[in-house]
Amino acid sequence: MALNIISNYAANVAHRNLTNSDTMATRSLAKLSSGTRVVSARDDAASMAIGARLNATTQALKTATVNVGQANSMLQIADGGMATIDNILVRMKTLAVQASSGNLSDTERGFLNDEFVQLREEIDRIASSTNFNGIQLLGDGGDVALEYGDLAAGQGGEALVPVNGFDNFAITDNNYWATDANAGGVTDNSFEVNINYGAGDQVIMTVTSTIDGAADRTQSIDITDYRTGGTTAIGAGDNATLNFDELGLTFTVNTNFSASVAAIRADNTGASDFGTDTDFNGSGLDSAAGNVVTMAADNGQQLQQTVDFQVGAGNTANDRLAISFTAVDSETLGSGSAGTQDSIADLTDNAIDTAANAQSAVEVIGRAIDDLQRARANIGTYQNRLDFAGQNLASTQENTESARSTLLDLDVAAEMTAFTSKQILVQSGVAMLAQANQMPQNLLRLLQG
Repeated sequence: MALNIISNYAANVAHRNLTNSDTMATRSLAKLSSGTRVVSARDDAASMAIGARLNATTQALKTATVNVGQANSMLQIADGGMATIDNILVRMKTLAVQASSGNLSDTERGFLNDEFVQLREEIDRIASSTNFNGIQLLGDGGDVALEYGDLAAGQGGEALVPVNGFDNFAITDNNYWATDANAGGVTDNSFEVNINYGAGDQVIMTVTSTIDGAADRTQSIDITDYRTGGTTAIGAGDNATLNFDELGLTFTVNTNFSASVAAIRADNTGASDFGTDTDFNGSGLDSAAGNVVTMAADNGQQLQQTVDFQVGAGNTANDRLAISFTAVDSETLGSGSAGTQDSIADLTDNAIDTAANAQSAVEVIGRAIDDLQRARANIGTYQNRLDFAGQNLASTQENTESARSTLLDLDVAAEMTAFTSKQILVQSGVAMLAQANQMPQNLLRLLQG
């Protein structure tokens, strides 16, 4: 090959090979540092695509495993509630058997009956309050809302408005206001507010609750000190809360409430009482016909027939498990598997006050226990099924990760061997490039000669 100055062909060849060696060494280094065989699609486009799908499936399976755990937790809560109800039913049957005996007087049966009725109410309370993250498990939540439409003119509660001192109402015992034994729903439940002048210059606020259209409870509190100039008078822009805990209600009142109390106290004839005066405190509002607020059903927490849990990574029916629930409240327990017989709610408030009633109650409670065990067995069946679903998810996740690893994970030993070879090529290329750059120096000898 001719010797020339302008073109250093040997150096160019050495440089090209050095660049290639350095690129390969860099890619090998990227694989070693990332731990994956496919850093980019140029390494293996097919493996990268399959690996991405397998990775998505693996992450989805992990979440599905969490869902299974949550479902099991939910069912465990339901089972715990049923276990308590079972204990209550055992006690109720004991009371019924005791009351069936002729050696007891009606007075003693009355004592047993009181406990029996209270225990039945406790079953309903447990059934309505047992939930998981807002999902009812044993019965309807019995949510009740106030019918605020009653505060409009001529709608029954028109006098319970801010101009007379009432800013807001709140239900604090939802279960009490959800109590309803007839088929009319909760709309025949209501409360009535009266504020009356009493002996000793006292002003008494009385609230009466109505359940199923009949007066149920009454609670009164002394509000004399809330009058204008009183020790607890409400200032402009301020509020106070009146708690009627026996009725599960609170009232938020404003400064006009103090004026209302003062007006009632100033007229000791009772003609200005709230609930009597047809033009209360000059407001033009009829407090005698506008002091009642009814309840409205809030169906946000009803027992669902089924709850679907995602226990797979796909979007098919087989990737979801529908868990069904059975109500175990007083309306259903005792009605039998066909739901055609008397339930424990049908025993009324005189469930075991006589020997004959008690003997009938024994049979109903026996059916209730059977009904509860059927519902509890249903929960146990789903728990076992979820256990197997969780085991399958764990196995599938393990195998999917193994498949993804085979495609994408790096064989560090093999890649380190290749990286070492490429490092040697880089070092060799650097040395040869240096030698190639020295070759033109031989021309200087010819020029010097």
